[in-house]
This record gives sequence, C-alpha cells and structure tokens, in this order.
Amino acid sequence: MKSLDQIEARAAITNTGSLVTISQPGSYYLTHNLTVSTGDAIDIATNGVTLDLNGFTLSSTAASATGVAIYLTASAGNNNITIVNGCIRSGVTNNGSGVYSGSGFSSGIYSSGYPPVNVRVANLSVYGCLNYGIYLNYNDTIVVESCVVRTIGGLGILGGIVKNSVAMDCGSTAIYGDQVSDCRGVSSLSGYGIYASSTAQNCYGASSSLDGISAETALNCQGVSSTGIGVNAGSIAQNCYGASAGGFYAVSASSALNCRGSSTSGKGVAATMAQNCYGDSSTDTGLYAYSAENCYGSSGTGIGIAATTAQNSYGSSTSNYGLLASDVAIGCHGYSYSGTGLNAFIANSCHGASNLGTALTTTHNVNSF
Repeated sequence: MKSLDQIEARAAITNTGSLVTISQPGSYYLTHNLTVSTGDAIDIATNGVTLDLNGFTLSSTAASATGVAIYLTASAGNNNITIVNGCIRSGVTNNGSGVYSGSGFSSGIYSSGYPPVNVRVANLSVYGCLNYGIYLNYNDTIVVESCVVRTIGGLGILGGIVKNSVAMDCGSTAIYGDQVSDCRGVSSLSGYGIYASSTAQNCYGASSSLDGISAETALNCQGVSSTGIGVNAGSIAQNCYGASAGGFYAVSASSALNCRGSSTSGKGVAATMAQNCYGDSSTDTGLYAYSAENCYGSSGTGIGIAATTAQNSYGSSTSNYGLLASDVAIGCHGYSYSGTGLNAFIANSCHGASNLGTALTTTHNVNSF
C-alpha cells in the first residue's frame, strides 16, 4: 500500500474567500476556484514553491482594483518558483479611450523587493487588472511561456525569456523581456508592442504611440505603429515587416536584410546597410541607407532611394529623385515622373528615366544612360 504522500505529494489549498499565505517550501495545488473580497488571493513568502492552479480561477470582488492575485512577497527574493495552469480574472475594463478602471485585482502576478531568480510561469490566463498582468523581472532565469494576458492598465508581461505568449489591450508596454519569441503584443495607449533588450523572433507587435517591435535583433517580426517606428532594431532586422502611420521609420536598423517597410509620412526602411529590402513612403524617402544593395524604394513626393552607395537597386518617385546616390551607383535604375530619375556622383552601368523631368544626372558617367 502507498502512503498518501506517495499518491499526492502536494499540499491542497482548500481556503475559500480568504488570503492564502505560503510560508513553507513545497508543492501546492488548488482544489476549487478561489475568490477574495479584498486584497491578495495568494502570497508566496518563501523560496522553493510550485503552485498549480489546477485549472481553477483566482478572482476578486473588491470594488476598487487592489491587491494581487499571486504576490511574491519575500524581501530577499522569491527563488525557484513555478506557477502554472489556471486563470486570474479581474473586473477592470478599458473604456475605449485608454482609461482603465473597475473592480478586482491591481495585478495578476507581481514580484516585489529583490528580483527573483529561477522562476517559471506557464499556461496562465490573466484578464482585467489595473496595473500589471505578469510582472516579474527580465533576467535570463525567469521564463514566462504559453500565457495569455488581456486588458491590463499598465505593463502586460515582464519576464526574462517570454515565449508563445499573448498580451493584448495593455495601457503600457504589452510584452517586455530579454528574449521574446513567438509572441503577440499590442499596446493600446503609451507603450511598446514588444520590447526585447536582446532578441525578438517570430513576433508581432503593435503600438499607438511607441515602437511596434523594439529589439537589438529582430528576426521574422512584424511591427506596426501609429506614431512610432514599426520595427526598430539596434543591430539587425532580418525578414521583418514594419509599418508606421506617422512621421517615423517603418523599419529602422543598423543592418536590414530582406525587410519591407511602409510609412505614410516617414521613411519606409532606414539602415546603415540595406540588402534585399523594399521601402515605400507617401511623402518621405522610401529607402534610406548608407549602402543599398538589391533594394527597391518608392515614394510619392519624396525620394525613392537615397544612399551613399547603391548597387543593383531600383528607385522611383512621382515628383522627386527616383534614386539618389551621393557617391556611387552601380547597376541601378531610377525613375521619376516629373523629377530626376537617377542622380549619382559616379553612375556605372545605370539607367535613369523621367516623363517630365531629367532622366539622369551624374558627374562621372560609366556606361549609363
């Protein structure tokens, strides 16, 4: 015969309607939904805790959103913590104009004091909190995965490694981490869609006011912003799409590879080195780079492509330069309906065309026409 500890080596949480404080290391699980009328639902005040919500829901009926559903309270840091499998539901709503208010919890999961280490949060749904959804820290031993957060007045998810997660309708940054992958984040007020201090991969980010995606390296990402940058990569943007409705870049990177950017009144793609990229803008430069190779840029009233050196690239504009190379253009084509098709200090094997303006202007012409 097996002992009870051998059959279920975990402690059951059976409280109803009152705060649960976990002060001893161990494994704990819910046996039912837990609703509190004020304050926190569960406080974890020690290290070495596994908490399984077991598919149940933590909720609060507090008239004003206060308290935390799961609060990591240890002043020395909550280390080696796992929280999985359940729902946190609160009553805060967005009035449609970015004003968040209502009942329930202030935050879903929140860590105070010294930043925790070795923390994993997985398979949770958090809805309707006034300040934070899942707020931990962004060191690389904190993992948030397969979580869904929606309608949060502040930051949606803060973790070190964030993957396979969604944060929507957040008043501040939707997802903030060191490495973010396979995620979707939407900020509806004043934050980033996704902010990754290191790498964002296979992500979608959207923001009303800041960057859709902001990362050191962005791979296979899509970013959209109303008044900020669509995809903003400090180092490399590869296989990315960015869009900006305001006067900002759609894609901005030191190196842009196989990217596309579209902006209403800013630059489509802006990079030190652009390769195999497409940029378009209604009124600004379609593609702007120090070096443009195998690129296409188009603009309505701005410049199609503006670069120091351009190679095997095509630029078009309605009324400005199709392609403008301040140094060398090699194997390029520029077209403008009423402006200059192609302008370069040295044009080698290039072609310029214009209906009403000048086809080609160059100081040194080598096999160009």
